[in-house]
Order: sequence, then structure tokens, then C-alpha cells
Amino acid sequence: MAENYQEKLKELLITTAKQNASDLHIAVGRRPTLRIDGALVPLQKEPIFTPEMADGLVTGLLTPDQKEKLFKGKQLDFAYGFEDKARFRVNAYYQRGYLAAALRLVPSRIRTVEELGLPPILHDFTKLSQGFILVVGPAGHGKSTTLAALLDEINHTRADHVITIEDPIEYLFTQDRSIVSQREVGTDTPTFHAGLRTLLRQDPDVIMIGEMRDAVSIATAMSAAETGHLVFSTLHTNSASQTIDRVIDSFPAEQQGQVTSQLAATLVAIVSLRLLPRLSGGRMPAMEIMIVNPAIRNLIREKKAYQIDLVIETSLQEGMITLNRSMANLVKNKEVSLENAELYSLNPAELRILLERI
Repeated sequence: MAENYQEKLKELLITTAKQNASDLHIAVGRRPTLRIDGALVPLQKEPIFTPEMADGLVTGLLTPDQKEKLFKGKQLDFAYGFEDKARFRVNAYYQRGYLAAALRLVPSRIRTVEELGLPPILHDFTKLSQGFILVVGPAGHGKSTTLAALLDEINHTRADHVITIEDPIEYLFTQDRSIVSQREVGTDTPTFHAGLRTLLRQDPDVIMIGEMRDAVSIATAMSAAETGHLVFSTLHTNSASQTIDRVIDSFPAEQQGQVTSQLAATLVAIVSLRLLPRLSGGRMPAMEIMIVNPAIRNLIREKKAYQIDLVIETSLQEGMITLNRSMANLVKNKEVSLENAELYSLNPAELRILLERI
């Protein structure tokens, strides 16, 4: 029976890759379901999963050590390599007492800024010697893919030591001009914080922290940026102004003054991403780009993050753009529908006004 599950698993993973899906969901009481261009699509020819089938498929992804961790912790993040053809970032978990899993397909080839349809200004970030750059947005909207493009550009153009701390490792880099040390939590470092603690002793030039989880990871990133390193990371926030507030609010009140000064001194840029369904199929990135200039630095110091949107809107010539303007351009160029742009916009009324003007 175990062999049957392995065959079925192989079949489902091949289907996920062939259909160009971003995710595969395994859950009891449902057919296997793919996420294609942002929409969930059940595989109608497949049977509805029983508890035994879901158990067999999910445990088929795990090593004995991972099984033990999952049974104890009731959830587990890990990477799964499929026959050198594809890689998946997996979260296995329990729901209503049954095993389930969400598998995110990680493309084997790291795409460039141009191939991802991102603006050329992002190349400038790969040329910096120090500073703090954040890529933010909801889950599944291209943060890891964007960071991989920037790090791989550094890998091909600079003789640097790049260190990543990831949980789990997603994109695999083929070392070129740079040394790329990828450290996975649980495999290469016992915990996220242990990896962060030893980071600066490993002589890095460029650092990528997979996700800002708490005050410790944020403080480490800012200290590294302050001491002459280029630091990249991600946050699940919706905009540049919200990100600045979130970073400062992660710390106790008595530390917030110092953190505000540190953030104003080290932050270089915040890129906020959304992937919108493209009219011709696939998905298209819309983005807010905030590049820290003297005006924004002052607003951070004065704790007036709510005024940042206005500075972004009036700094187009510096390469900045608001999310609404980016979406308005996509609607005007008939890349995405107005309905979808409004759905993803943080201020649909403003979006409509912008569309009347451009």
C-alpha cells in the first residue's frame, strides 16, 4: 500500500508542476486541489481523500526524524526535493485530528528581475554595500521569488559572501562569483535565533533573513546593516508605512526611541508586492516602492509613517511608486482588470481617481 501512495504522490507532484500551479493542497474530505493563478482548482478526476490516503501521502514526504517532529509538534515546515525535477516548500499540519499538507512549488531556476516583470530600479539594490531592504506583502505574492532574483544577481556580479537563514531553504543557488552559504533552521542551525546569533562571526557581506519573526530578528538585521552589511528580509505587511510601524511596535516602549533612530539610519528601501491575475493568463506583479530619501528619513524619526504615502506619490522621478499607481498603470495598459485591481487595492476610491487622471 505504501508503494501506491508513493506513486500517487509522484503523480500529484508532476501534475502540480505541469499545470504551473503555485500550490498543492492535501486534506481529508477534499480532492487534491491546486492553486493556479491565485485560484483554487480541485482535480475532479481524483478521488476525495480519506484519512488513510492523506496520512499515506503526507508521511510519504517525511524522513523518520521529520515524522517524529510532526507527531510531537503537530505541524512542520520543511523542503522536499522531487527527483531533481522540482522543489517544494511544505507545511504539514493536523486539522480535525487528520494529517494535511500545503505544498508550495519552488521553481528550480531562479528568474531574473526582468523575467519576473519587476521594475529596473530593483537592480540598484544589488549594487549597495550596506543597508536594510525589506520585501513585504501577503503570503504567496512573490516575496521569496523577488529576494532570490536580487541575491542571484549579486551572486553573478559580485565577489561576496552571501549568507541566508531560512526555514526551510526554498531556492537553491548555484555559486558563481559569490560564496553563497544557505543555512536551514533545524538542519544547519538548531534554531532561528541560534543562527542569527552567530551570523556576524561568519564574515558575511550580504545577509538574507528569510522572515522577520520578532524583535530579535529585526534587531539583528538592523545591527548588521549598521555595521556595514547589506541585509535583505521579508515581512507579512501590506505597505511601507505599515511596515515601519510594525518594526517599531515589535519592541517594548522603552526601546522604541532607539529602534526608530536605528531604522531611520539603516533602512534603504521597502518593496511591497501583490500578484494580480493577468487578463491574458498567469499573474502580474503590482508594487509599491519606497526608497529612503531625507524626507522619509525625517518622517521615520518623527514617527509620522502615515505621511510616507504622500512622499512616495510625489517622488516618481526617484524611482518610487505607490501600489495604487502601479495598479492603475496595469489597468490602463490592459494587463489586469479594474475589478481585480480594486480587490487588491488598499484604497479602491483613490485608485479610481488615479485612473481618471492618467
